[in-house]
Amino acid sequence: MPTATENATTTDLKQLTADIVKRAMQGGATAAECVAKEGDEFSTVVRMGEVETLKEAGSRALGVRVFFGQRAASTHTSDFSAEGIRTLVESALALSKITSEDPFGGLPEASLLGSLPGDLDLYSDDVYSLPSADRIAYARRAEKAALDFDVRIKNSDGGSFDAGTGRKVLANSLGFVGEYRRSSCSVAAVPIAMTDDGAMQRDYWYAVSRSLAGLESPEKVGRIAAERTVRRLGARRVKTAQVPVVFDPMVSSSILGHIYEGVNGDSVYRGASFLAGKLGEKIAAENVTVIDDGTIVGGFGSSPFDGEGVPSRRKAIIERGILTNYLLNTYTAKKLNMTTTANASRGLAGTPGIGVGNFFLQAGVKTPQQIIADIPDGLYVTEFLGQGVNLVTGDYSRGVSGLWIRNGELTFPVEEITVAGNLKDMFFHISEIANDLEFRGSVAAPTLRIDGLTVAGE
Repeated sequence: MPTATENATTTDLKQLTADIVKRAMQGGATAAECVAKEGDEFSTVVRMGEVETLKEAGSRALGVRVFFGQRAASTHTSDFSAEGIRTLVESALALSKITSEDPFGGLPEASLLGSLPGDLDLYSDDVYSLPSADRIAYARRAEKAALDFDVRIKNSDGGSFDAGTGRKVLANSLGFVGEYRRSSCSVAAVPIAMTDDGAMQRDYWYAVSRSLAGLESPEKVGRIAAERTVRRLGARRVKTAQVPVVFDPMVSSSILGHIYEGVNGDSVYRGASFLAGKLGEKIAAENVTVIDDGTIVGGFGSSPFDGEGVPSRRKAIIERGILTNYLLNTYTAKKLNMTTTANASRGLAGTPGIGVGNFFLQAGVKTPQQIIADIPDGLYVTEFLGQGVNLVTGDYSRGVSGLWIRNGELTFPVEEITVAGNLKDMFFHISEIANDLEFRGSVAAPTLRIDGLTVAGE
């Protein structure tokens, strides 16, 4: 009777990963874990009505990490044959005996392992229910809606449609075996508008969903992309000033991204974060509460367990301005003499990194329009250009484009300007947070207003 590893092309992945862990332990490992991933993806871009790119692919791969005392090594393969699996395990075992010792390595405590009960609604069969021609039609419809919106939209960087499904299985030598499936689909449009004198502007919009049934229509996506593009025509520079800055939700999530980078356990234990050593301290305005929650039903960052088999959870990272948690996996937790926060993120090979569940800035009560209406002169940012953030010092300087606020209204487009400040001050100067929180990925933030920034222009 063949074992799972001898019949890997047809066997259940849960049994296969468990068998590989068993084989590693029999080969002398003191601890081991195995991850299996399989999935399918479809992607197409249509430009000016013609298919520009089309990709359809499937993948299947295995990764194993073994420990030999305080030494560790990992290998991965897409070869599911008996010989391929034997080589996978034997290579990891051989490498683990010659790597450097690291007292902070290892699996989580067995008592911490587990998987959330119930269905998180992460998978839907319907993302692959359309034939290829209809998927291409989604991309074509989004682009057409944008092109038809305004005569000044004369070109396009394309309409696109993407779909994908995936399955992940994790097993380790402490008896944990877990799995989950995910799906997603998205549609986008990137129109280009042109004035009579030849000046061009572009913008974009997209929709994403776990299911095809939940996806916004291509026509709506194309229309919003066109509206965002046309309003940028005639952009100009403004004089340097210190004014309130309002961040559109499409860019405010990047501000939240800097918080994520600051509370990332890897950066914290290395002393490479401006938030290192700040636990329990006030680091933002009282209206700022940041949550990491991997348990939200249907969430883009949700999963029943993290990359090490620890159940996902909800926790406040910043609560009413107070820094309450870092994001940790087992390794960084040991480095900081703390406990993992179930934020391990694992690929096929190497040690786990740090990831997020659904990482978001808690919404306020005002509408974006109410926040803008209170500003006599200010900047509404719709796009960042380039990088300019020092996570050690907090210094912040980024090129932006957007719309100028005058007398409480969005009046004219602006470009070739820079917004500058320091993250340590910026978080304290978040004066308004809108009620328009919407997830288009695992990191999300609503419209927000920050005071005290310098807008550098003419």
